[in-house]
Amino acid sequence: MPEVIIYATATCPYCQRARLLLQRKGVSYTEILVEAPERWAEMEARSGRATVPQIFIGDYHVGGYDDTAALDAEGKLDPMLGLV
Repeated sequence: MPEVIIYATATCPYCQRARLLLQRKGVSYTEILVEAPERWAEMEARSGRATVPQIFIGDYHVGGYDDTAALDAEGKLDPMLGLV
């Protein structure tokens, strides 16, 4: 299973939805909280985006929660996560 990383904040509702989606699938992930300016800058540099969450599966930048949920609805998320 590839490493999953989520750049997030503690209170963001979309971050919570992303966590729940991955938890429902039984996927472990590393969460990087971006409250510190250097972590936010790291997220922006890596993803090219300035919103949370930003989700990576391996080296692939999935995007935010909506992008991840869309992949799931299309049946493309499970293969990316190594679940099928």
